[in-house]
Parts: sequence; structure tokens; C-alpha cells
Amino acid sequence: MAEEQAKAQAAAKALSEPVRVGGLAAEATLFGGELAWRPSGGGGGGGGEAGRLELESEVLGVRVDGRALRVATFARGDEAAAAASAAPAARPVTCGGGERRREREVVVEMESEEAAAAWGDAMRDRLASLGRPKRLFIIVNPYGGKRGGRRIFQTEVLPLIEAAGILYTMQETKHRLHAQEIAHSLDLRKYDGIVCVSGDGVLVEVVNGLLQREDWNTAIKIPLGIIPAGHKRPLDVTSVVQGKTRFFSVLMLTWGLVADIDIESEKYRWMGSARLDFYSLLRVVSLRRYNGRVLFVPAPGYEGFGDLVEQISSCKSNGASTGVQEDKSNDFNDETCAYAGPSIDEADHEWRSLDGPFVSVWVSGVPFASENVMTAPEAKFGDGYLDVAIIKDCPRSALAGLMFQMKDGSYVKSPYVEYFKVKALRIEPGMRVGSTTKGGIIDSDGEVIARGDGSHTGDEIEHLMAYGPPIQLTVDHGLATIFSPR
Repeated sequence: MAEEQAKAQAAAKALSEPVRVGGLAAEATLFGGELAWRPSGGGGGGGGEAGRLELESEVLGVRVDGRALRVATFARGDEAAAAASAAPAARPVTCGGGERRREREVVVEMESEEAAAAWGDAMRDRLASLGRPKRLFIIVNPYGGKRGGRRIFQTEVLPLIEAAGILYTMQETKHRLHAQEIAHSLDLRKYDGIVCVSGDGVLVEVVNGLLQREDWNTAIKIPLGIIPAGHKRPLDVTSVVQGKTRFFSVLMLTWGLVADIDIESEKYRWMGSARLDFYSLLRVVSLRRYNGRVLFVPAPGYEGFGDLVEQISSCKSNGASTGVQEDKSNDFNDETCAYAGPSIDEADHEWRSLDGPFVSVWVSGVPFASENVMTAPEAKFGDGYLDVAIIKDCPRSALAGLMFQMKDGSYVKSPYVEYFKVKALRIEPGMRVGSTTKGGIIDSDGEVIARGDGSHTGDEIEHLMAYGPPIQLTVDHGLATIFSPR
């Protein structure tokens, strides 16, 4: 305890030193979580600019090279501009949400090697106090999307990890569910986090793999993410259950219009991102509606949605198996020590319902579905609820407008959209209106978990769940942890 207090006191101590930044004389200060410098007064400063760096949000790491303190930074364009004269050409990197940051090295030349060493130690101590990971296991999917996972790791992720002084082990996925197998058997004692260089699917596989372990209750606590930013926040995990089959979702589930667009547009993948806009227009012109029913336990403040249900049939799933699919090659799906998922006592909750037909049912645990689509503007990480957006009856002309309003989430204000929060939700999917044989697609985190439209390709595996029987979603509040910027 005394040692920790001594470190805290040392980290809080302010340092001040005459330096040269970009070859120009300046006065540098290191206080709390900030490194700042300003031109020296009087002669010798000539033309220098003041600058500052927040250690937590902008500094990756620091190394000492003789009298030079080399500070690796990772800041937004304007924030890094002040250091431009002190750094070589910056390399732009795309962060989550499309944000562009620049990686730079700011060189602060001290008056002596002893001073540089002291400042280097002080900065490293303060960076260490932020709780950043020191050892990461990195899973790279070289096949997903535009097959750019390997390139993204080499050009964008790896330089940041090396600059931050993080030790890592990297492994590429070789087949579907490989990330799930890796997470299931990984020795987690060796790592402070798991980073996925991939689309959403690999992250979902990792969560399912962790929850299939005998030590799931400690395994799921390991932070997950892409490029860690030092801060960690809770992540809700949604248990998706049908009978004895269970799947763990971290993002969203869709049925109807959105699922049709997401999955059926795959045949136009050669069009790039334009495939979604193109197929959205096709689906609006040839609009489908699906019979069925949605039951839910409303979150506080949303009890006015739907109609009260006096009695519902039980959807409990004792002995539920786990996994993305009932794949017999993954024998750990049958382990009884795996996480059984959250339970909700149906007798103690007031269930309500909405009857179809439905154009779209969209259930989300996070605000964004993609960079340009805000699914649930009121969703918050780890709030313990699911956000539901349901479209029942909607003219084609109005629906086309709603598709554009999904970019900023304003579509939920439309009178054609019912938007509310729930503790638990059950979907009872039915056939397409006008058909007695064709159902729809239920898509969770980008993977088809149930399909009732009769389509099946030769290389397509059997889906996890059947289309028709009820599928229930229950939130496990803050079960997992994800790396996130503040």
C-alpha cells in the first residue's frame, strides 16, 4: 500500500524543464495527465508554437533516446497539428465511427540524459496508472469483408501496439467458428485482453467461445475490442434461446425488412457498400410483410406500448446447449459447465404484446448498426435493456424516407415506428403475408440463425434455430467488458 501511495504521489508531482521542441527553445511541463510546452520568453524561442498532449487520450507511449524524449502520439487532426513542426509526416489511421486520427512522434530534447530518463520514467508511470493492457491476444480474420484484415493489422493496428509497448500474440482465423474455438481453449492468464481485427462476426464468436468454458464466469471478464484506448466499459450480452438451443448476441437481432436487406443483398457484394442502398430500394418497391407476434417485458417508462398479455406459455430452456450452431464437430457445445444464460421469472413480470403483420422488427443493444446507420439512438452500453424499433404498416413512399433517416436515428420519431426499451423479448415469427409456405429471415449479429423462406444453398450449413417456434431474448446486464475510448 505504501509503495502504491508513493507512486501516486510521484505521478502527481509536477515537472518543469527547459527543452527544445522541433529545434526551438521551449519550457515543458508534465503535470497530472498532461504534457505541455510553450515557447521560451525572450530570445531563442523565435517562432515556436505552444502545444499540449493528454496522456490518456493522445499518447501511445514514450521512449528515451539519449537526451531526446520521443513521444508517440495518436490524436485527432487538430489536436496533433500543434506538434507538426516537431514530428515527421503523420500517418492517418481510421478509428471507429470513421474518425481520422494521425500517428505522430513528438521529440522533446532535454538538457541532459539524466533529465530525459527521469521524464521518461515519470511519463511511463503515469501511462501505467491508466490501466492499459500490457499483453494482448489478437485474432485477425483475413477472409471477412474485402479480405483486408491482414493489411489492416500490419498497417494500422501493429504500429499502434508497438508504439504503446504492448506485447502481443497474433493468430489468423482459418474457418468459420475458428475464433470461437480459440476463445474456448485460450490460456487467458497470459493476456490482458482479446482484440479482434475483423467484422462483428469474430467478436460474437469470441463471446460465445468464452461462455462455453467451464471457467466462463472469469473468462468473460477479459476485455474485448479492436484497438484498446485504455478505458473499459461494461457490455451487455443477450441470450437468444429457442427450446434447448442458445446463442449469445452482443449487437442486434433483426426480422423482416432489415434482415432481408442484410442477408439477401449478399449476392450483390461485388457492388461494395452500394449493395445495401440498391437492395433497400428493391425491397421497398417489392415490400414484404410478415405475420407473427412480438411479446416483451417493457423497461420502466415504456409500459404503455403494446397490449397486456394475461398468460403466456413458458419459454424456459433448462439444459440449453450453447454455440453459434449445433455443430457436432464442436463437442464443447454439449458441456454442462458452460454458462446457461440469464433467467427471467415470467410469473413476476408483466408481459405485453404487439400483433403483426410486421414490415420490420429490429432489436439492438448498441446505438449503431454500421458507420452510417444509427439503429437505436437511445441505446447505451451496459444499460441492461434492449432497444426495439418495430415498423408495422407503412406506405412505400414513407418507408423510403425512413431508410434515409436511419443515418442519424431520426427515423424512430416517425408515427410509423414504435420505438421502446425492453428487459426481455420473444418473437413468434409467422409466414409472409400472401404466402402459406414462405417465412422470413431472423438475423443476429450478421448471422442467419433461422430461415423460413425455403432458400438453401449447397455450401450453407443448417441454421441454428427453426423458423416458427418462439425465440426469446434476455439481457445479461454488463456480463462482458469492452475496450472503449472515454
